[in-house]
Amino acid sequence: MKSVGIKGLGYYVPERIMTNADYEKIVDTSDEWITSMTGIKERHRIAPEQATSDMCFEAAKKALAAAKLSAEDLDLIIVATVTPDHHAQGAACIVQKKLGLKTIPAFDISAGCSGLTYGLTLGDSLIKSGRFKRILLIAAESLTKITNYEDRGTCVLFGDGAAAVILEETEEGYGILSSYIGAEGEDDGILSIPAGGSRKPHTVESIQNNEQYIVMKGPDVYKFAVNICPAATKKAMELAGLKMTDLDLFIPHQANIRIIEAAVKRLRIPPEKVFINIQKYGNTSAATTGIAMGEAIEQGILTKGKIVAITAFGSGLTFGSVVMKWAY
Repeated sequence: MKSVGIKGLGYYVPERIMTNADYEKIVDTSDEWITSMTGIKERHRIAPEQATSDMCFEAAKKALAAAKLSAEDLDLIIVATVTPDHHAQGAACIVQKKLGLKTIPAFDISAGCSGLTYGLTLGDSLIKSGRFKRILLIAAESLTKITNYEDRGTCVLFGDGAAAVILEETEEGYGILSSYIGAEGEDDGILSIPAGGSRKPHTVESIQNNEQYIVMKGPDVYKFAVNICPAATKKAMELAGLKMTDLDLFIPHQANIRIIEAAVKRLRIPPEKVFINIQKYGNTSAATTGIAMGEAIEQGILTKGKIVAITAFGSGLTFGSVVMKWAY
């Protein structure tokens, strides 16, 4: 069986930074409340003229450079996002155009914040099948464009960004060791956008009611997350034939510091093995674990041979955990 791993990684966040002080001017909140409840101090916000594919393109260029490859070396593009430029056109197809490519397949997957773990699982399988050799996988979100800035419970949570990885066959024993993905499907609107889909197309009334924006039942999300994060991580480690003590680095979905702390406590992972950057970026959905991996590489924390687990949960409700032996 082939070993498939990440050859290069790049990430991009928009230049504009929104601090908690900025939100104090928009809604009835405070830096103290936001920090204590979420762990977030600032987040990056996409420019009005930018779209998700623009961030994807920037991250993709960095990933290709890190892998010392050109766009022509790719044979598939996958973008994990719930905020494509257009609903009827995949962001991956626009990225293909931006990269100057013409015929290679390109498509999006929608798994919410679990998008990168789903994409890694899919890419691993496609390369092992022999159908593809080198895949560009990007996880990206423009969440601030679907955020209601009158809702103080959600508007402080989200930021924008993209992370891209190059997947290809790697040396035996390295790369993706296991993955465990799943879903607990629900239709109660725990984490959703009420209008704009086939169930409820946009109307003047839906726009007036702000139903084009994210709504979230926080307690339900918290209950789901604090249970599924440790469970999925343990299962992925088990599938890799490893013990939790074998783990060198744990990168959880950066959604809420309280969820992260609860999951880490249940997993009994030492704090020095947990990478947290939620304070700088907020929740960038599918991009969070990719951006965190990128920073861990820059800081010399994630190096060749290290065992790393990334775990996420998201709308759907979805979840996923991927265990890797870092390949570069």
